[in-house]
Formats: sequence, structure tokens, C-alpha cells
Amino acid sequence: MAEFLYRIGRNAAGHGWRVIAVWAVIFAVAGGGFALGFGTLANNFDIPGTASSEVIERLEGELPEYSGASGMVVIHTEDGAAFTDEQRTAYAGLIERAGQELPDVAGVVDPFAAEAQRAAQAAEVEGGKAQLEQQVARFGGASPELEQQGAQLEAASRMLDLADGIRLVSADGSVAVINVGFSTPRMELSDETRNGVIDFFDGNRVDGVAVDYSTDIAQGVPEVFGVAEIIGLVIAGTVLLVMLGTVVAAALPIVTAVVGVGIGVLASLGFSSVVQMASITPVLGVMLGLAVGIDYSLFIVNRHRRQLAHGMSVRESVALANGTAGNAVLFAGSTVIVALLALNITGVSFLGIMGTVGAVCVAVAVFVAVTLTPAILGLVGERVLGERARARLAATPSSGSDAKPMRTPRAVLTIVASVLALLVIAIPALSMRLGLPDGSSEPAGSTTNQAYELTADAFGAGTNATLLVTADLPAGLDEAGRAGAQLEISQAIDEVGGVEAIAPIAVSDSGELAAFRVVPVDGPNSESTEQLVRDLRGDGVLDGTSYAGVALGVAGQAAINIDISGNLADVLPVYLLVVVGLSLLIMIVVFRSILVPLVATGGFVLSLFATYGATVAVFQWGWLGSVFGVTTTGPILSFLPVILVGILFGLAMDYQLFLATGMREAYVHGSAPKLAVAQGFRAGRAVVTAAALIMVSVFGGFVFSDSNIIRSVGFGLAVGVLIDAFVIRMLLMPALMHLLGRSAWWLPRWLDRVLPNVDVEGAALERRHP
Repeated sequence: MAEFLYRIGRNAAGHGWRVIAVWAVIFAVAGGGFALGFGTLANNFDIPGTASSEVIERLEGELPEYSGASGMVVIHTEDGAAFTDEQRTAYAGLIERAGQELPDVAGVVDPFAAEAQRAAQAAEVEGGKAQLEQQVARFGGASPELEQQGAQLEAASRMLDLADGIRLVSADGSVAVINVGFSTPRMELSDETRNGVIDFFDGNRVDGVAVDYSTDIAQGVPEVFGVAEIIGLVIAGTVLLVMLGTVVAAALPIVTAVVGVGIGVLASLGFSSVVQMASITPVLGVMLGLAVGIDYSLFIVNRHRRQLAHGMSVRESVALANGTAGNAVLFAGSTVIVALLALNITGVSFLGIMGTVGAVCVAVAVFVAVTLTPAILGLVGERVLGERARARLAATPSSGSDAKPMRTPRAVLTIVASVLALLVIAIPALSMRLGLPDGSSEPAGSTTNQAYELTADAFGAGTNATLLVTADLPAGLDEAGRAGAQLEISQAIDEVGGVEAIAPIAVSDSGELAAFRVVPVDGPNSESTEQLVRDLRGDGVLDGTSYAGVALGVAGQAAINIDISGNLADVLPVYLLVVVGLSLLIMIVVFRSILVPLVATGGFVLSLFATYGATVAVFQWGWLGSVFGVTTTGPILSFLPVILVGILFGLAMDYQLFLATGMREAYVHGSAPKLAVAQGFRAGRAVVTAAALIMVSVFGGFVFSDSNIIRSVGFGLAVGVLIDAFVIRMLLMPALMHLLGRSAWWLPRWLDRVLPNVDVEGAALERRHP
């Protein structure tokens, strides 16, 4: 492969404009595919086969009007006073029109009419009780008919009490919630339908009333390329300029990375009309494509500059850099691609698509690095290397031959300090809770955040976490029997901790399925709501009733999010095991060693858990939250731990490769084991430092995103690369290799004969082209 890349680099350097033209055509084709095939990006996440999805499937068959998505339009007076009669009347007309005119809308609930109906029912019950007391007094006692009537009134009164916490108009009359039910499931709800609701209510404003929308209706799609990316590129460009010394050399990796990202993301989004993609998917592609694209081009440019400084011709230097550093880039990129594609084994469709799109962007970055980079290097010629840089590089031994081995006490101290520090940072990971973002984590001042805060203040936090609970009823119940069953089940649910209010909302036409609306005490991401969902699904909730043994089904957005988080937590250990196993196999082949892969893999696991700990400390505990723009704390994004495993594994292997292969080459060429460690580290540390700083800059730029999802992903990746590159690869790994000495390169003879000889850095190519 090194020889093949050598020829590619030589031809590209000699025909630069042709190569650029080919990539321009590819970019245009990707853009055309995007224009023709771009569809809707999903703001919601789902996993088939969860407990909540099974409830929804049953509702689709028996109570279809409750199986679709739903959202809230929150209206509130601008002066904080109660709604006037004119405002109530205006919204009554608007709500009636909305139910008739808006597409895919199954029903719209008028909050003022609902509250009036509720007040009328309460008055009717109280009036019935007063009338019953008069009749009992008139007849001097209660007859069986009066006793039955009294029981019915008492049941109705009890049901009203249980539902007392479910309100659509606030106590002071200044806030009201318009519930909008859709005829399509939430994962199939189009942007056109959501925007139709927003446009309708925004376009028919009532004087003195402000309107906000819940995340189910108005959650925005994060920008694929915005301020966060620009910040990252500016910092990366600064690092490149400091390292390389010339604007031409610093600009080249950024240009090639942007080209690769553009092609990868546009091509992937071209399939979004036929494949359901989460809105974060292209953003993840941009993150990875920029980071690895800059790094991979940098590795080739850096090698080329060193060779030019030592007198090699431009075309030969480009070819050799492509065959050596480019070969390492190809292998490093392959490890990242494999780790990302392995996300498909989790069985979680949206994660698999994220991994596939990320892998596509990394693959494009690799191909751009080994073709477009040599082409541009051939065109710019000697300008990639300034006079000062030429003199500095010419005076620096490229092999690290002037390095000296570290002292053993220093190695021991480095190991102990590094491990202890990372274990301390990892401590918060023990309390990690997983969840999905809700309105509280939306950007402050956004309509979704406003809607969440208004409903929480006016009706309680649980209003944003309403659950849909189902129960099986015996066949053949008459209307009175169904009412009695609903009351008995409602009372049993109310006795479960964490319930604020409950109300029966429907019984199927067959009379065998009842649905209830349950409002928890706390919000959707609270521990009490999560416990409530588990308790309702557990055995024994109805044991004290006539329906002992009947299991309850629980759905609703909060339950769906809890199910997704639980499933992702379950697949994390399996995926981590697969990635760790893959890591060991790949590195045994590359380094022809048993202990080096164990050291590298153990370091990766240690850095991963330290990354988890830092993420929990900031986003769940709120430590340094103001520094990173975290205004509200909550559970960690449910798929973040899995994503971090896949991406950080690939990147960790990149840095391990560029440092440890240099150590192995020095050892194979006769250096003493401890000296070989120092020589390999000295030869590779500069480029690895620059590459890691660039990745941290690119990922860290996303911490400034308005989206809490993007912010947490960017933070996790930035911290993960920072810890793995600078603590594991540049401190812990060399110290351990120093202590291991010659045994670090031990390999059983039978395994040495079986393994293929993978010349990752193209040493054989260098011997053929001295």
C-alpha cells in the first residue's frame, strides 16, 4: 500500500490542477445529490421494541387518536393579568379553525372551554350532593336508590379530586396551554406539520397575548455549520500557523478539511429523504470531518516539509510523504471508520446512521488527504516552507537520535500521578444518569425554553412530563362498570409515589383497554419521574384492587426518553467490549507485541472513564457550568457515552500509532529498548501535540453552540482527546513502555509467524527510495 500511495502522490503532485478539477466535480455531484435528496431531519429519537413503543402500537389499533404525537402551544398575557373575555373568545375561534385547517392535526383542546367544563362538573357534583342530602332528610333516611346515587356522586367527586392537578389554565388566569394532538407518530411528524402550527398561531396573534411552543413542536435543528465551527477553525488555524510558520502551509490542511467535510456531509444528507436521520447526525459529521481532515493533511504536510528541509526535490518529497505519512493516515483513518461503523452492532438505528455518516466523512477526509493534499503541495512547491522553518528543520534530527531515555524514578512517579489523577476525575462517572434533552436544556430565551418554564411555574414541573398509562379491562363491562374500573385503577395509580394527578381519558370501543393521563410531581428528567415509570410498570400496582395481576403500560414522551436511555445504557458495555477487543487485535498486528496493545487499550479505557467523569461533573453536577454555558443541569445525553467510545477509540489509536510505531522502528533498528522509547517519542511528539490541539480546538468550538446536545458532544470529545493525547499517550504510555523495556516487544514465535507484516509508516518504502 505504501508503494501505491507513493505513486498516487507523485502523479498528483505532477498533475495538480487535474486532481483539483476531479475533486471539484465530486463536490458538485455531492451538492447535486443534496439538492435532490435532502429531506427532514428528526429532532426526536426512538428505538423500536421498547416498552413504550409497544404501548403506542397497541394504541394505534384500539385508541388511534392517542397514538400520535402531541405538543403544547403555551399562551400567556404580556402584562401578567388574567385573560380577558375578548381574548378567550378570540382563541376559541382560533382553536376551532386550527382543528379544521391544520394538516395532520387530530384535535386541538380549548383550555378555557376545558376549564369551564371542569368547573361545571364540579358544580354539578356539589349540587347533586346537596340535593341528595335534602332528599335523605325529606324521607328520613336513604333508600337503595339514593344510596346508589350517593355512591356515584362520591365516585365522581373522588375522580375530580384525583385530577385536580391537571389544569390547562393557571390559577391566576394568565397562562393557558393549548394541547395539539397529531394524527401521525412523533418520529413521522414532518417539519411542515410543526411549522404549520407555529405559522398559524404566530400569524393570528391576539392583542396582549404572547405565544410559545413546546419542544415537540418547535425544537430547532442545530446549525450544520455556524459560529461554533468558525471558532474551532480560527483556533486550529492559529495552532497551524504557529507550528508551520507560513500562511500557505497553515491554510492547506484547513482547505482540504473543508472540502472533505463539504463532500461528506452533502453526500450523506442527500440520503436523508429515504433514511431517517437525527438532526445531530450531520453536525457530528462536520465535527469529525474537520478534526481528522486537518490532522491527516497535517501529518503529510509535516513530513513533506521535513524532507524538503533536508534537500529532497518537491515531487519526490510529496510522493515519499504520501507513501509514508499517507500510509499511516490510511491506517489511522481505517481504525476510526471501523469504530464508527461498529455503532451499527448496537441495534439502535439512529446511532448506526450517526456512525455511518461519521465514517463516510472520515473516509472522504482520508481520500482527500492522500490525493488533494499532494496535488496542492505540488502546485505551491517550495512556498510551503519558509526560510526560517527550513533552517530550523534542517538542524533538527528527524529520527529523534539526540533523545535520551527518561530516568526510572521519573517514570514511576509519572505513572502513579497520571493514574491517580485520572481516577479522581473519573469519580463522578459513578453517579452518571442518562436522559434526553427537554425544554429546560434548550437555549435560554428560546420559545421552547420559555414554554417549559411557563408551564412548570404555572402548573408544576410534571406538566412537561405527562405520562400515558394503559390498563386492560375485563370484557363485557357496562358503562357503570367501566367507570368503577377507571376509578379503582386511578386510585391505585395515585398511591404510587411521585404522582401529582391522574385522570381517565378514554376507553376503547371494545371496552377492554383504558387510557389514563398521569402527571408526575417532577419534570421529565428527574429521578422521581424515572422511578415512577419503573414503579408503574412493576408488578403489584393493582394487587389491592379487583384487577390484581393486570400489568400497566406506560408511554408518553418522558417514558419514551427513559426507555431509550435505558436501552443505550444496556448496549454500552457490549459496544465497549467489542471496541476494546478490536483495539487489541489491530494493535497486535501493527506493533507485533502483546504488552504494547494492552498498555494502549488500558490507557484508552482509563481516559474514557475520566472523560465520563468530567462530563458528569459539568453537565450533571453543574461544576464550572457558567464557564461552559451550562445554565441547567440534568442527565447526560443518553447516546453520548456510546458515541464517545466509538470516536475516542479511533482517535486514541491515531496518536498511539504515530508515537509507538516510531518507538518500534527505533528498537528494530538496534536502539536499546528504553532509548527507543525516548527516540520514538521525540520524533513524534511535535506533530501529535499539534494534531491533538487542533482536534481539541475543533471539538471545543462546539461547546459554544446554542444546542445543549451539540455542546455536550463537543465538550466530551474535546476533553476526551485532551486527556488521551496529553496524559495517556504522552505521559503514561511512554513511562510504562520505559519500565517494560525489552518485554514490551515480546511476541510468541508462533504468533509472529502467523501475523502479516504491516509496514504502517512505510519504512520499506523509505529504503527503496532513499
